[in-house]
Amino acid sequence: MNNMNQMMKQVKKMQEQMLKAQEELGSKTIEGTSGGGVVTVQVNGHKKVLSIQIKPEAVDPDDVEMLQDLVITAVNDALTKAEELANNDMGKFTGGMKIPGLF
Repeated sequence: MNNMNQMMKQVKKMQEQMLKAQEELGSKTIEGTSGGGVVTVQVNGHKKVLSIQIKPEAVDPDDVEMLQDLVITAVNDALTKAEELANNDMGKFTGGMKIPGLF
């Protein structure tokens, strides 16, 4: 019975550490870029877009599609990096297993 209580304490501690790590992801900022830095997107560790910066040289009224592609590429780059950050930060607790709904 004592082993069971000890194991439950360890599980509870690990859950608390996981929740703290997940909260900390929200305060981390990740940057994605495209077009050699003419479009920059910042997201947080929860994969929420915080800002998009577009340099004037990226704006060509005759080629709006190019700007759209640059924005999409920068957003996807930032989100991919945020996913990698979450996997690295939370993977410490899950041993690399993907647990649905956790992150």
